[in-house]
Amino acid sequence: MEFIEHPSEGGKAVEISSDKVEIHSEQDALDIMANVGYLLDSQKIIVHRENLGKDFFDLSSGLAGGILQKFSNYRVRLVVVGDFSQHTSKSLKEFILESNKGKLVNFVPDISQAVEVLNG
Repeated sequence: MEFIEHPSEGGKAVEISSDKVEIHSEQDALDIMANVGYLLDSQKIIVHRENLGKDFFDLSSGLAGGILQKFSNYRVRLVVVGDFSQHTSKSLKEFILESNKGKLVNFVPDISQAVEVLNG
């Protein structure tokens, strides 16, 4: 796993770059938040869709809700980057739309938009 910093006037965002699934559980999310917060002094995290386990996108598993609750509790902003069109679940699409109305958790198609959202 590699951390890529995206500095800006509003504080840097940190992108998690990896070719494997890094977040399988709530504890994995907490570990990443702690590492990014402590080592890189950032409360803004960007992860790629591919770095989240399949259960994250199955809302009935409760994993997405649990992970996003951790981000909310610790006031860490999260942007998930990727193509979400392959997910056909109506509830997931509604979940993504609702998340994008707020500022804490967002789903966007590319890194440049992720950095823009985190700095907005």
